[in-house]
Amino acid sequence: MSEIRYFFNNPVVEKVREEDREEGRVEARSEITLEDLEWRGISVSDAVRERVLSRADPEQLKTWSERAVQVVRAEDLFAGDGA
Repeated sequence: MSEIRYFFNNPVVEKVREEDREEGRVEARSEITLEDLEWRGISVSDAVRERVLSRADPEQLKTWSERAVQVVRAEDLFAGDGA
């Protein structure tokens, strides 16, 4: 009997799935960072929201999410980032 290779077992499809998973993790980290600020009663401007949501670097988002539980102002997330 011959092996049946389904579309979902295709290496290209697997790569796309992993990229989608990573994108989902980045998006979730961004949203959690903003939610942490809002739960703490810190207002988040549209500029801060846009900057956080548009970031794709997981390491930068990790740094910002760690800062989100310590900062006094939402803009303080970006302190020391050089931009």
